[in-house]
Amino acid sequence: MTDLNTRFQAALAAHQAGVLDKAEAMYRALPEHPKILQNLAVLLAALGRHAEAEALLRRSLELAPGVASAENSLGRQLMAQGRYAEGWPLMEARRRDPATPMPRLDLPSPEWMGEPLAGRHIVVVGEQGFGDQIMFARFLPLLREQSGRVSFVVGPPLKRLFQSLGVEVLAGDGSDPIPAGDCSAFLCSLPGRLGVTLDNLPPPAPLRGTAAASRGGVGVVVQGRPSQANDRNRSMTPAAAARLRALGRDLSPEATGARDFQETADIIAGLDLVISVDTAIAHLAASLGKPTWILLAQVGTDWRYERGRDGCRWYPSARLFRQPMAEDWDSVLSAVEAALAAR
Repeated sequence: MTDLNTRFQAALAAHQAGVLDKAEAMYRALPEHPKILQNLAVLLAALGRHAEAEALLRRSLELAPGVASAENSLGRQLMAQGRYAEGWPLMEARRRDPATPMPRLDLPSPEWMGEPLAGRHIVVVGEQGFGDQIMFARFLPLLREQSGRVSFVVGPPLKRLFQSLGVEVLAGDGSDPIPAGDCSAFLCSLPGRLGVTLDNLPPPAPLRGTAAASRGGVGVVVQGRPSQANDRNRSMTPAAAARLRALGRDLSPEATGARDFQETADIIAGLDLVISVDTAIAHLAASLGKPTWILLAQVGTDWRYERGRDGCRWYPSARLFRQPMAEDWDSVLSAVEAALAAR
């Protein structure tokens, strides 16, 4: 057992260091075990090998049913393949997965499971990163049409931005009293309860930005929050970041002085184009309908972007530029520069 654990830890260390070919070989040399199968599946998923990852996760769950992290990962592999009806229920396991950040605020009333909402007050609790909340905010207008009242609990930096949704927006930091409502739901549970698939995906949330002065030009974003699980891959190296910053205005709050997402939306409203790595400002710009070029890492591409597509079905105004191999920002930036020259 000691030797097996040593070999597993060595494979895990290679995985965490990003030496994925070596880690894959080391995992495959180990005996079949739910945790080993799950780790190998996560590695293959990061490389876009979703069908292989799916098979490994199903086997892992056969050996150890009900493991939240495996169910959540399986849901993501199905989503990446466009199989939303199968994926949403499995992704509910995120709420039991210690690796997934969930709000400290519990649901304040019985959970809404998709039943009719006519005349009822539903409280929706935002979750995950700011980009996820911007992306999933598109489902709030659907609830408003079906219910008597919608309250949406979000992080303070998003509160002003979401005022255009036509729902009651409340800060989840304790500064606003949170009503109980008749029922409640976590934000990322909404599409599953609404029966959303790629065939009936609603448009982005109707967010608004007001340009103080229409300066035009290009805005750029080179990195996301370091705490995000895939940030090592999705954010640019210093050399690549400098090359992208040379193409336009830095839209990071540190550069613009924006105090919340509404102020960033107002800046974006005055631009012609936004070029960004996969972070919240990319979601914001694309939700505003601004032409948005999203630069994607080869490792750890999120399920919403589907492999092999230049566009994104979640954001009609988005164009995707993908790394052809891990860490290859040079090829991405060369493609971006050529596309800019052709505009």
